[in-house]
Amino acid sequence: MLFGKSLFQSVVDRLADEAQDAVIPPEPSFRVNGLSAGFATEKIEVSPVNADFRQDAYLFLMSQDAPVETKAPVKPPHLERLAVEEVAEDLGLQDSDPRETLQERRRLFAKHNHPDTVHPDFREPANTRMKIANLLIDEAMRRMDAVP
Repeated sequence: MLFGKSLFQSVVDRLADEAQDAVIPPEPSFRVNGLSAGFATEKIEVSPVNADFRQDAYLFLMSQDAPVETKAPVKPPHLERLAVEEVAEDLGLQDSDPRETLQERRRLFAKHNHPDTVHPDFREPANTRMKIANLLIDEAMRRMDAVP
């Protein structure tokens, strides 16, 4: 006991004193300080006449250049090679390759063939190539582990 009070009671009294001395923050205000008036928002009307006016104003601000014609993407020739033998040839796997070499070949193959790196129109063949390559490399690693 400290000065006739228990330790717990002295802590409670001190916290009560601190709560009385604390500054109470003001209620949040939605006014901007320094302005004498509020903001007036633009009245939005939904009508075809108003929509045309807005569209014309928007188009007026755009450049007057002719629209750029986009060319159709060209499919990379390596995405045509979807046979297992062709993917194995592209990987260049050898029976004597150690595990580190196989992992490096997987990373290099993914760098050039991953579906995220090609145009969205060609993601399916890229995905197929990656599946085949991962299957071939995983099989090579299993054979490596099976050999005593």
